[in-house]
Amino acid sequence: MKFGIDRLLDDSALRKPLAGKRVALLAHPASVTQDLTHTLDALAGLPDIKLSAAFGPQHGLRGDKQDNMMESPDFIDPVLGIPVFSLYGEVRRPTDAMMDTFDVLLVDLQDLGCRIYTFITTLRYVLEAAAAHQKTVWILDRPNPAGRPVEGLLLRQGWESFVGAGPMPMRHGLTMGELAQWFIAVLALDVDCRVITMEDWQPELAPGYGWPLGERSWINPSPNAPNLSMTRCYAGTVMLEGTTLSEGRGTTRPLELFGAPDIDAKALIKTMRDIAPQWLAGCRLRECWFEPTFHKYAGKLCAGVQIHVEDGAYDHAAFRPWRLQALAFKALRRQQPDYPLWRDFPYEYELDRLAIDVINGSPLLREWVDDAAAIPEDLDMITRVDELAWEQARLEFLLY
Repeated sequence: MKFGIDRLLDDSALRKPLAGKRVALLAHPASVTQDLTHTLDALAGLPDIKLSAAFGPQHGLRGDKQDNMMESPDFIDPVLGIPVFSLYGEVRRPTDAMMDTFDVLLVDLQDLGCRIYTFITTLRYVLEAAAAHQKTVWILDRPNPAGRPVEGLLLRQGWESFVGAGPMPMRHGLTMGELAQWFIAVLALDVDCRVITMEDWQPELAPGYGWPLGERSWINPSPNAPNLSMTRCYAGTVMLEGTTLSEGRGTTRPLELFGAPDIDAKALIKTMRDIAPQWLAGCRLRECWFEPTFHKYAGKLCAGVQIHVEDGAYDHAAFRPWRLQALAFKALRRQQPDYPLWRDFPYEYELDRLAIDVINGSPLLREWVDDAAAIPEDLDMITRVDELAWEQARLEFLLY
């Protein structure tokens, strides 16, 4: 198969509309070609492309920031001599001066298929800026490695944030090209946007179910996205960022496991199975121990649970990471009702709302966890309504 960038490089006719234009690139470390050349370098090697600027999202154009919520500065590329603007630094929306540096913006970002992944919000912001400045945007499409499944509550009105770009569920099942078309429609943007589609992407094909295993190398799109297993779990484990539980940052399996020094992981798994065994389908859970080298509980031994989605037990259609993680919170509440679960700290520029609510786009999940009388069917009922609505709404934007 071919990604959008590979088609653009291989087909000079595709590039013809870029002739004589000032071209900018929005990219990150996973923006690489089939032979692992970074997109910026590959474009710079084309005689018919005039690069005038580059942009980097969260974690930077080259992936310079390891931890979460660490800003990146602007700089001049030492080889190409063009400005590289940070969209996760002093600003998160491109400024007028930044927009004046190009005619066409190429967007080549590897997403993880999860609403909270900030590259989606950056995509929205650049589309809005392009509409305001009458600039052209081309999306060089890439696979959604989490595939087509949909899961989670829709973000409620008024809960938009840098980790909540619009009313979509946590696991949206769209590519960046498809998301761009959805943003344009929902926001009623008057913008010249073109999607350079992939060739032969098969999101239902095993064993990758969205990611072409065996064909393409995995490059971390952000420092704590090291593999496909993390990607599959992420729509659930990302909620751990809003809790006092470790999400495994500071270990070699971030966002595939969770834990803390003061929980009973074996009992937690049993309670999860007692409450809603149907929410644990498609994966294996394993009691484990880990000691983070940085971040939460650095240097402390944590009892934990690892979610395994890489062996023969993995069922792509049945696995529901968002429900699984919600169930873990519910089980912990049942075991330790007064456990200080919700982390109260400034999260992604939101200062007056609990992080768990910002992550979920409403307080609904937290309220369900904290309500001792609430049962799995209560959450499932409202979530399924949202999921069905999204599955219908996204149909007109599917390109594959």
